[in-house]
Amino acid sequence: MDLIEVEKLLVKYENAETTLREEAILRTYFLSKKVPAHLKEYEHIFSYFKASKNDTSTVKKGFMTITKNYSWMSIAASVLLLLGIYVGNIKFREYQEKNEALNTLAAVTKGLKLVSTNLNKGNQSFKKLFVYEDTLNKVLNINRNE
Repeated sequence: MDLIEVEKLLVKYENAETTLREEAILRTYFLSKKVPAHLKEYEHIFSYFKASKNDTSTVKKGFMTITKNYSWMSIAASVLLLLGIYVGNIKFREYQEKNEALNTLAAVTKGLKLVSTNLNKGNQSFKKLFVYEDTLNKVLNINRNE
C-alpha cells in the first residue's frame, strides 16, 4: 500500500470518518513490520487493539440486585405518587372551601350594606318626623319631658 494513502486514511481515522474496511486496511498495514519511523506510534495503537481483542473480563456482576433496586424504586415512586395525589386533593379542597367562604362573606357583606342603607333612610325619615314634632310642640307650647 502506498504511504500517501495510509497517511490519508490516518487523517480520516483521527477524525473518526473511516469505515470498517478502511480500519482493517490500516490494521493490516501497521501489523506488518514495514512501518516507517514517523508512523511507529500508530503501530503501538493497532498492536494493542489486536492484543486486547482476546481479553475477557473475569468479574461477575450480580444482576439480580440491580433488578431488585429497580423494583423497590418503582414501588417507592408509586407510593410517592399516591401520597402526592392525596395531599394535593386535601390542599385543593381547602382552597375551594376558602374561596367558598370568601364568596359567602362577600354576599353577606353586600346584604348587610343594603340593610344598613335602608336603615339609614329610615333614620333620616325619623329625624324629619322629630323635627316636625318639635316644631308642633313649640307651636303648641308642649314640653316633651312632661
